[in-house]
Amino acid sequence: MDVSILIISFNTRELTLACFRSVYEQTAGVEFEVVVVDNASTDGSAEAIRAAYPQVKLIALETNIGFAGGNNLAARQANGEFLLLLNPDTVILDGAVQKAVGFAREHAEVGIVGGRTFSADMRLDRNSCHGRPTPWSLFCMGMGLSSLMRKSALFNPESLGNWQRDSSREVDAVTGCFLLIRRGLWDRLGGFDESFFMYGEDTDLCIRAWEAGSRCRICPEAKLIHYGGKSEKVRSDKMVKLFAAKAQLIRKHWKPGTAWFGIVMLELWALSRMAVLEAAGLVGGSGQNSGAQWREVWRRRREFAAKSSHCRTLSSGQRL
Repeated sequence: MDVSILIISFNTRELTLACFRSVYEQTAGVEFEVVVVDNASTDGSAEAIRAAYPQVKLIALETNIGFAGGNNLAARQANGEFLLLLNPDTVILDGAVQKAVGFAREHAEVGIVGGRTFSADMRLDRNSCHGRPTPWSLFCMGMGLSSLMRKSALFNPESLGNWQRDSSREVDAVTGCFLLIRRGLWDRLGGFDESFFMYGEDTDLCIRAWEAGSRCRICPEAKLIHYGGKSEKVRSDKMVKLFAAKAQLIRKHWKPGTAWFGIVMLELWALSRMAVLEAAGLVGGSGQNSGAQWREVWRRRREFAAKSSHCRTLSSGQRL
């Protein structure tokens, strides 16, 4: 088996079925299997998958074990030389799977391969990869420099500046919506750290891969659509989870004194965004970056800081 495609579904039935269609229509020239973990969906996802794609290895759970736990479970059922972590809200384009596998085989030093993602209207989605969090990147976020100079590689380093993801390039982290990893590397790293319930686990995996001497690289020919966040209905909840995941990464990979600085910068980031947007008259607005949403993140800042501290203890030995 060349590649095992791992998909974790949660209440995204129609998107998941569309993802499967694109996988089977677009993937040729490699032997592949699809392994799906349904995280206790209540929208009939498991039944629909079973009826439409009986060839898929389906693990239907009665409890949501998270993205990290779901992928670890799926990987234990996989037989591929490579594992491809693929979000259910994606659509494969132009043979992306076989192109990523071929790219990995041509670059033996690369352990993790990412693709080039687009939104539904085919605009570039920069979230296929990013830089790791550093004291400088958090300082830029906290002081508002990253928001003011989004296209600057210096002041918005985690977003990698204005790079269009149209060239092959090493990156710190590949996003889990499309992440191809060698099975041997996955096993050496022990898969995902399950103390990351949702978000951050892919960045943590990539950081550990770099520390193990491997490389992460983008294959620009591997293209896909990523609708993004369809299982998250409330944006402020998603933002708090993203902040919690970043705080957890900071606490896990930084020294304690530096980690404290990073958490303060996260809080300042939420405060500055709230203040600027509310001053601009966006209170209660429906836009994705409304002041009201950032006010909710700011209000819950102790919650995500406390969660990250708790998760640090779990990642040192326990599992959720």
